[in-house]
Amino acid sequence: MKRILVTGGAGFIGSHVIKLLVEKYPNYQLVNLDSLSYAGNLNNLTSVQAAPNYSFVKGDICDASLVKKLFKEHRFDTVVHLAAESHVDRSIEDPLHFARTNVMGTLTLLQEARLAWEGDFSGKLFYHISTDEVFGSLSHEGYFDESTAYDPHSPYSASKASSDHFVRAFYDTYQLPIVISNCSNNYGPNQFPEKLIPLCINNICNGKPLPIYGDGSNVRDWLYVEDHARAIDVVLHRGKIGETYAIGGDNEYSNLALVKLLIEVTDALLGNPIGHSESLIQFVTDRKGHDYRYAIDASKIKRELNWSPSLDFEQGLRATVQWYLEHPEWVKAVVSGAYQDYYDKMYKH
Repeated sequence: MKRILVTGGAGFIGSHVIKLLVEKYPNYQLVNLDSLSYAGNLNNLTSVQAAPNYSFVKGDICDASLVKKLFKEHRFDTVVHLAAESHVDRSIEDPLHFARTNVMGTLTLLQEARLAWEGDFSGKLFYHISTDEVFGSLSHEGYFDESTAYDPHSPYSASKASSDHFVRAFYDTYQLPIVISNCSNNYGPNQFPEKLIPLCINNICNGKPLPIYGDGSNVRDWLYVEDHARAIDVVLHRGKIGETYAIGGDNEYSNLALVKLLIEVTDALLGNPIGHSESLIQFVTDRKGHDYRYAIDASKIKRELNWSPSLDFEQGLRATVQWYLEHPEWVKAVVSGAYQDYYDKMYKH
């Protein structure tokens, strides 16, 4: 039986990981530590909230006394660290907040794990989930892989790069058993609607502008969130201590091509004429320090851990749009901010 601390489990990726692990491994005990910032939503976890092998704690990963207390109470042997501030535009506006959460929060968890496990690292693991943005920007050719040099260009990616380095430093200095994965852009159900895909779906439904930075030529690799959760599962159970795994979806699209495909899929599901919503496209001033292209060579995790994406991008995008259209109450609650009342209703009496 594993006793796992999952940080950021009420967030987009974290909630999918929690649901997969709780349902797949009923003999594991999982504790979800989340501060419930604007991006944390316990409505994402209603299907498992009553599960006997799951519990939730509201708290900050920078709170060393709380983290120490949780390690003592639950005797964790595993940390799956997903908690992070992740929106590039927000990092440009408030880089100090990103440094606090992503750097100091990670360092706090590493230190408390080291102290709790000191003297016996056998059967222990600190799994740090990171991003491909730490590698900087690609031109028209080439791919990121596990050997790519770090070259972050935004406060967000710099904070994640720093956290990656601290994780490796604890492995080299203290022999803390760690593993790291760096993923490409995630998409799918439950994603906070400030991100491009859910923002565009919601705006298409409501006839609002579809903002695209610059000329829309920037390219991203897209990874369906449930495929990412499966990858995290295999790295957690079969990843080699001290190793890094690059996780990508093999789906490269320019932002403009993505939005046009999203319009096609969403219009079709809404019963609109194909291309009906293209008039909503609006080019806006480019983001500061906007990386041109991200693309991942995921051959290592495919070869060594036998993982591969289950959906191509068009299949995943259709499933995503369908989910948002079938869950208007979730979207409405998030857009209005009403989802933030859920904790008080469910956990305070």
